[in-house]
Amino acid sequence: MKPQLTTGFWVSAYLARLRLAAIPAFVTRKGDATAGAVLVKLATLDGQAVAYQRSFDLSADERIWVVLKAGPEAEVDAAVARQRQFDPDLWVLEIEDKAGRTLLDEDGLR
Repeated sequence: MKPQLTTGFWVSAYLARLRLAAIPAFVTRKGDATAGAVLVKLATLDGQAVAYQRSFDLSADERIWVVLKAGPEAEVDAAVARQRQFDPDLWVLEIEDKAGRTLLDEDGLR
């Protein structure tokens, strides 16, 4: 069994990595610090956005990031709001990057 980081620690480390890459990011909703799920919204500042959530790939035995919703930012915001209603422990992070960078595909963030 792989050791698991607390959500609060993971969020802090992720925000630090984004800061080092000069990618603006904000916590828009703080969830459970120990085991809350994380949703990452990427706004590309052109009216479009993508929301990512973590999932588990059983065939690869690893966590992956999958798209929850992509499209007009208002539609993505509505999907995020629905997830928040469903999960009171959910963390929501928002990234603003015209180039669409999230760093979620980097080692240590999957």
